[in-house]
Amino acid sequence: MNTGRLFALAWRAAGRLPEPVLRAAANLGADVAWLRRGAGIRQLERNLARVRPEASRRELRRLSHAGMRSYLRYYREAFALPSYTPEQIAARARMVGDEPLRAELAAGRTVLMALGHQGNWDLAGAYATAHLGPVTSVVEKLEPQALFEEFLAFREGLGMTIIPLDTSGGDVFRQLVRVARGGPTLLPLIGDRDLTAHGIEVDLFGERARVAAGPAALAVATGAMLISTVVYYERLTGARRRAAGSPWGIVLEFGAALPVPADLPRNEQLTALTQAWVTAVGAGIDAHPQDWHMLQKVFVADLDPARDAAIVSPPAADSAEAGVAETEASG
Repeated sequence: MNTGRLFALAWRAAGRLPEPVLRAAANLGADVAWLRRGAGIRQLERNLARVRPEASRRELRRLSHAGMRSYLRYYREAFALPSYTPEQIAARARMVGDEPLRAELAAGRTVLMALGHQGNWDLAGAYATAHLGPVTSVVEKLEPQALFEEFLAFREGLGMTIIPLDTSGGDVFRQLVRVARGGPTLLPLIGDRDLTAHGIEVDLFGERARVAAGPAALAVATGAMLISTVVYYERLTGARRRAAGSPWGIVLEFGAALPVPADLPRNEQLTALTQAWVTAVGAGIDAHPQDWHMLQKVFVADLDPARDAAIVSPPAADSAEAGVAETEASG
């Protein structure tokens, strides 16, 4: 059975299984993957070592184990998410610092949200669609095509508008500019990993990392408000736990608006604005490292030298079109 069919089967079956069964299966999968210590687990620990440089090897192993439990929690929730009732979705999420965002939407304007691969961004999108406003985002095209179509149908089924990310990125950028200028809508962009050769190099946990140019490029091009957004898990208790049907919920923590520095040249505006949202999201990762689902290379020291040599300077705003941040369909 190919990957697309496996995911389709998981989406159809997960909603019919009791929550405790799903939790047990996800925890078992996380434990097995962690014990096998594949390339993804080793890279996760390398990334977490930057977040917790003082941690011993044993502490990093415990943190990566918690990270894999969090990661597989995301997947089992995503597979079951289409079966959740509106009441369950409402009980499984809460927001912090949403007043400025609501005011911007009420004024008919778009809000750009820069996120990392944290918590459950699909649950966050479903909640935001129902409780804040329309959500438009970008999905990386996946192979096989059947898998991509399943992810596309899944997110559109949650009420979100999805724009597929092509290889050039230019047409996607123009579509997002139109969306941002059309308002009111939310544009969440997961940008803590650069998928292109047009990313921006920033400081993250005292090291150089390369992230997507998209959030800053859209803010510079459209003037839309850009905020950092941190998504992390929290334990539920009492009435909220019963309403959610789960011991776990998520928090959507919104940062302050990040202004475009008007006194800088355009290229430097991109770098400064990108560093600003990365610093804010990095603080959220530092506070909740187990919920940073980063099993890929993001730090320059870990990147392939041949790929890294292709990037010699920060991108101009026009070339940044190809670096539009992506919503990681495959996690």
